[in-house]
Amino acid sequence: MDESSFKADREFARQLDRTDKLANLRQAFVFAEAELIYVDGNSLGRLPRRTVERMRAVVEEEWGRHLIQSWNRGWYEAPARVGEKLAQLLGAAPGQVILSDSTSVNLFKLVLAALRLRPSRSHIVSDVLNFPTDLYVVQGCIHLLGQGHELELIPSPDGIAVDPQLLLHTIDEQTALVTLSHVTFKSSFLYDAAAVTERAHQVGALVLWDLSHSAGAVPIELDRWGVDLAVGCSYKYLNGGPGAPAFLYVRRDLQKKIESPIWGWFGQRDPFAFDLEYDPVEGVGRFLVGTPPILSLLALEPALDLILEAGIEALRQKSVQLTSYLVYLADTILAPLGFSLGSPRDPGRRGSHVSIRHPEGYRINRALIEEMQVIPDFRPPDNMRLGLSPLYTSFADVWETVDRIRRVIEQERYFGYPQDPLPVT
Repeated sequence: MDESSFKADREFARQLDRTDKLANLRQAFVFAEAELIYVDGNSLGRLPRRTVERMRAVVEEEWGRHLIQSWNRGWYEAPARVGEKLAQLLGAAPGQVILSDSTSVNLFKLVLAALRLRPSRSHIVSDVLNFPTDLYVVQGCIHLLGQGHELELIPSPDGIAVDPQLLLHTIDEQTALVTLSHVTFKSSFLYDAAAVTERAHQVGALVLWDLSHSAGAVPIELDRWGVDLAVGCSYKYLNGGPGAPAFLYVRRDLQKKIESPIWGWFGQRDPFAFDLEYDPVEGVGRFLVGTPPILSLLALEPALDLILEAGIEALRQKSVQLTSYLVYLADTILAPLGFSLGSPRDPGRRGSHVSIRHPEGYRINRALIEEMQVIPDFRPPDNMRLGLSPLYTSFADVWETVDRIRRVIEQERYFGYPQDPLPVT
């Protein structure tokens, strides 16, 4: 839909919902409180109804009745089986994606493994918009390797995006690794992953993408882009649930060359032979380490099925419409109240969340949660993030969120909250 045809009223939002081909997907999720508007799907996705049914069967039957026998009835193969389903959303052929550990642990494994493949190079490139934990992991790897590498962070003049030409120019013949978030966590800036990957390969560098804020909401083509390595979490737009295991991708032709720095029994060729010498399994499975978290791993599988049934292209189309409508409403209703846009205006360079900025962003956020039944989140210094999952967010949700933000400002509801943040924002 052409943005020029948008209108800033509730009935127009309802009209958009009536013509939304994905509107019926909303019924596939648990809505425990009818009046609650949830716009934090970029932090924790809603609970799919089919996951409730699946977990009941896993707990009562597979664990409760079959006990340890369930390892031979699908549990043991789960990291690879679920990984193959996820691979379809990542544009990856079979045999390249597994579910394992947390995003940070997977990043640690792949950063160290990548740097060992480029021992004569000392340059690592990232940016100031990357998720801080990703940078901490890289810094830790540099420390473990004896401080022989330098991490260069591309600046962001506006806190929203980086200059793509500066980034490409910075990647040179001394670069061992480029590691970036495909969609940045604060501003929702979406990288041209194909262009960055191509530049890295031109100079012989490796590329590692963090897909945490794009998997399940943005089309990804890891194989077509020629990406070397990737990681990501599964509890945001993939709706795997709190603490759901993360994933990692290793391009097929790298799998015989690359070595996991953590040798664990699930990465062993024959773990139940209990040999005393490590012999890694062929393929991406060598990056498995310890016993997988079966309950949370199996909770993810029905959520992936739901996304695959919807189709990532259709989800992306709705995501663009949702975020574009939110940007329009922010410009029309919230900008006169002191808000500014903290995300790219071009939907082609934007993920599925939108940041709006206000000096009192934290206190406004608190008022929305405590009084207005709206759940967004906040990232300092002034970013209110509104995560719009195309699976279950309606256009009426978007309109109502903006209207309740307006009321918080005009009624000065945020005045009653302290500046000091709670531990989790």
